[in-house]
Amino acid sequence: MRRLGERLEALIGRPLGDDEPFAVAVSGGADSLALLLLARQAVGDRVRAVTVDHGLRRESAGEAAQVAAVCRRLDVPHATLRWEGAKPGVGVQAAAREARYRLIADWCAAQGIAWLATAHHADDQAETLLMRLTRGAGVGGLAGVRAVRPLSPGVTLLRPLLDVRRDELAAIVVAAGLTPVDDPANRDPRYDRTRARRWLAAQRDIDAAQLAASAAHLAEAEAALGWTADLAWAGRAVATEAGVAVDADGLPRELQRRLLLRALAEVGAGAPRGPDVDRLLGRLTAGGGGTLAGIRARGGRIWQFSAAPPRRSGAGAR
Repeated sequence: MRRLGERLEALIGRPLGDDEPFAVAVSGGADSLALLLLARQAVGDRVRAVTVDHGLRRESAGEAAQVAAVCRRLDVPHATLRWEGAKPGVGVQAAAREARYRLIADWCAAQGIAWLATAHHADDQAETLLMRLTRGAGVGGLAGVRAVRPLSPGVTLLRPLLDVRRDELAAIVVAAGLTPVDDPANRDPRYDRTRARRWLAAQRDIDAAQLAASAAHLAEAEAALGWTADLAWAGRAVATEAGVAVDADGLPRELQRRLLLRALAEVGAGAPRGPDVDRLLGRLTAGGGGTLAGIRARGGRIWQFSAAPPRRSGAGAR
């Protein structure tokens, strides 16, 4: 496995500064403990560790304390953040993930830390690809989790282990004599990821590392499509008095879809669902139009987008 320092330098685009702090998110599981050990070795006393206690299980406070003890042993500064307030009855994993990133991003900003690493690995990436395949995701979704993405203003999330297998990380933890936290949610069949993990484990002819490599190739394709869409927007979209006009004539459907999404966002739409966008795209390419997320769109050779007038009180939906 390539040294973590080299991986971080490749993702950041330069070496870390000698006085530049670097954070790792550590839940206490084997993956994040391995990342902590690798980071301590790679960046020395610049590493900081942060744990989020979601308060979803009675054991969570003790597990956070266990991580704190490991960090003391490694001489790594550590902080525990707590997700306070009522927890949702459904969609708890998604809500916990959102809360975790929000809490950590705020903590990093307060500490003046620009870089945060998580321990997502090749098996995670393969599971993500499988789950998104079953949902009919497009290129962007099938690209899986990204190696680099903005987390909040001034804080960037890094995933330097996306080509490393789960077993490799577990072996690092065993060699260090550490006992990882065992989260029963990782075995709960109610969750899509658990089912994907079990299915992959049962397939002798499917290599998770190759699936993760496919996701990486799709991420490169997604970046190329995004770059091409930016060029198309620069050459084919103009601001109008009412909103935006876009010449999407003759473009591949995927580029038309991306220009449509950009136009909706420019005029002030929220985040319309994929099926709604596809239906509107079909109407526009056929010369029709429609209203979506408060934006009126008219087809033809040049697509026109403007804010839809407010509906009169008592008027029916169109």
